[in-house]
Amino acid sequence: MGRRQQVLDRLDQLERQAEIGGGADRIAKLHKAGKGTARERIEMLVDNGSFCELDKLVTHRCTDFGMADKKVPGDGVVTGHALIHGRTVFLFAQDFTVFGGSLSGAFAEKICKVMDLAVKVGAPVIGLNDSGGARIQEGVVSLAGYAEIFTRNVLASGVVPQISLILGPCAGGAVYSPAITDFVVMAQESSYMFITGPDVIKTVTHEEVTQEELGGAMRHASTSGVAHFACEDEKAALATVRELLSFVPQNNLEKAPRKATQDPWDRRDLRLAELVPDEPAKPYDIKECIRCIVDDGYLFEVHEHFARNMVVGFARLDGESIGIVANQPAVLAGCLDIDASVKAARFVRFCDAFHIPIVTFVDVPGFLPGVAQEHGGIIRHGAKLLYAYAEATVPKLTIITRKAYGGAYDVMGSKHVRADLNFAWPTAEIAVMGPDGAVNIVYRQELAQAKDKLAAAKEYADKYRDTFANPFKAAELGYIDAVLRPEDTRPRLIQGLRMLAGKRDENPRRKHGNIPL
Repeated sequence: MGRRQQVLDRLDQLERQAEIGGGADRIAKLHKAGKGTARERIEMLVDNGSFCELDKLVTHRCTDFGMADKKVPGDGVVTGHALIHGRTVFLFAQDFTVFGGSLSGAFAEKICKVMDLAVKVGAPVIGLNDSGGARIQEGVVSLAGYAEIFTRNVLASGVVPQISLILGPCAGGAVYSPAITDFVVMAQESSYMFITGPDVIKTVTHEEVTQEELGGAMRHASTSGVAHFACEDEKAALATVRELLSFVPQNNLEKAPRKATQDPWDRRDLRLAELVPDEPAKPYDIKECIRCIVDDGYLFEVHEHFARNMVVGFARLDGESIGIVANQPAVLAGCLDIDASVKAARFVRFCDAFHIPIVTFVDVPGFLPGVAQEHGGIIRHGAKLLYAYAEATVPKLTIITRKAYGGAYDVMGSKHVRADLNFAWPTAEIAVMGPDGAVNIVYRQELAQAKDKLAAAKEYADKYRDTFANPFKAAELGYIDAVLRPEDTRPRLIQGLRMLAGKRDENPRRKHGNIPL
């Protein structure tokens, strides 16, 4: 056998070892649990046959604790680049069959390499996480590896989109890399995230909790807000990432891809005229309004289960990707609270970083009152949303559908925080506070002297509403650019987006602002 053939045979052997990872038994165990291998997951995610692997033969360099003889090509993580919707992406997928997917120095270097390439090329980074955490045998080397990854997450933030898929355990320090990324996608029943696990919590605080209750997909999607999507299974999670990428650009210098639509730009949907109830306190679903306006009635909601009094997500108008931010009157009357403020602020900042126009639907009676909110820092957290809107330089269009009271009016994409076009429906009420509260201040003396206080309160509330709580005073002052019939909203938004396509706006030169974290 010649030298060349020996080398080729050796290459074949190493590649087979890398592809089988921890062995057939461990792969079978994964399949039995309803989980795929790292390579199977990648193939499900990317365009058919487009994955190009890098560093397939890398091995760890640890010689302690008998590790010198336990080397597997690839060292527990598959890295490379591929195409999704015909566009380049960079990926890493942790392989749980090799040392439980634990991170070593070499493992971290592989991830850092594809992240560096992604920033150079200007393409999204997708991480498929399924790991037991740091590799204990490598000690501080593994900890240093995590820190190198975290640093790259921070430096890539706002430069290229970063998406984390949680498809198994993600615990301890490992959770901070996904937390820095733009979107976290979890699979129900098979993935979980937490800093300290149930056993440690039981030892320290004597609380008993399961992994699912502590850090499962729905827990993080609905309670903590760590997860943006909680999908039924791995297949659904991977499909969600593909769809998400269809709305976002490759990097901060490009525009999101346009999608052709047969939905006429000047379509007028008469259902909109009936969606907002005449009664100011009666709830309705803002998502119905949004679907009547956007292309093909499709809203790709983000953070659906968290802070449901706020709706955020992606849609399209005239084929162009837009970010939607909307108060939800059907939940907590659409009030702004801590979670809703943070949810919307984070989404606004993502859209601004990647040149995605922001369309805001406003129906907000104010900030949620209460001791818990005040002590929880609603002032500080509400200021994040104000900061995000004021900082954003992308096209910003706002529609007030009904209430816009007090400071919440200012915060939700008002003209005063540099929104470009502000519209209101005839049902809009724009004032310092609602009529019921205002009459007790403005007409205090008259009410005190009235014989029938209830009838007087109603009379004065109607007078206040006619005088202040309508869109016309704001329109007189130029704070509202037009009062629209609801059915005209779609064509006016599209005309506005076309006009703003070449918008150029800059913030003062500075290193960075100091958002009230």
